[in-house]
Amino acid sequence: MNGLVDFSQSSLWISAASILFNPTFWNIAATQEYRNKFITKTFGGNPRLGCYALAITIFSLGIFRDYLYNEALAAQPTHPTLLSPLIRYSAIPLFVTGNVLVLTSMWALGITGTYLGDYFGILMDAPVTSFPFNVSDAPMYHGSTLSFLATALWYGKPAGIFLTSLVAVAYSVARRWEDPFTSMIYERRDRERKEGKKGL
Repeated sequence: MNGLVDFSQSSLWISAASILFNPTFWNIAATQEYRNKFITKTFGGNPRLGCYALAITIFSLGIFRDYLYNEALAAQPTHPTLLSPLIRYSAIPLFVTGNVLVLTSMWALGITGTYLGDYFGILMDAPVTSFPFNVSDAPMYHGSTLSFLATALWYGKPAGIFLTSLVAVAYSVARRWEDPFTSMIYERRDRERKEGKKGL
């Protein structure tokens, strides 16, 4: 990427920082909520209101991150190869696919399912196995990554590919924490249900 990306641009590093910050923030916030119910307590003991507040925060941070990403790309050089019609128009199906994965997963999970409601004790009855979860084990993350890549290709910016790779790494690291923690929450719920039935 050296020579293709202008690493002297502060907007590039600000965008990179926001990409790394977002999943770090929501994982720390959700984990603290699960352990000490800080957000729930802030909202008068109402976990649903707390989850909605976190959802608004995460969504707003995502919008701001996307703004910073586009600002970073605007200050970066283009590359002739990426401006070829074949590559540029390949961005369209990537962008559509990415948004379909994100939007349909949000629809399937609902607000609390999408925005870490299980850390607030708002658990789903059973895992969602319908589309898009039957084609991707993390459609929100995969879809978001595809959208970042599509934007980079559409504008012909190698810096966008660099930042997209950072998105993929950030989400991969986040999943290494989230997936086992979420599994633990549901295993604990199932264990408590079984113990409750035995006590009847």
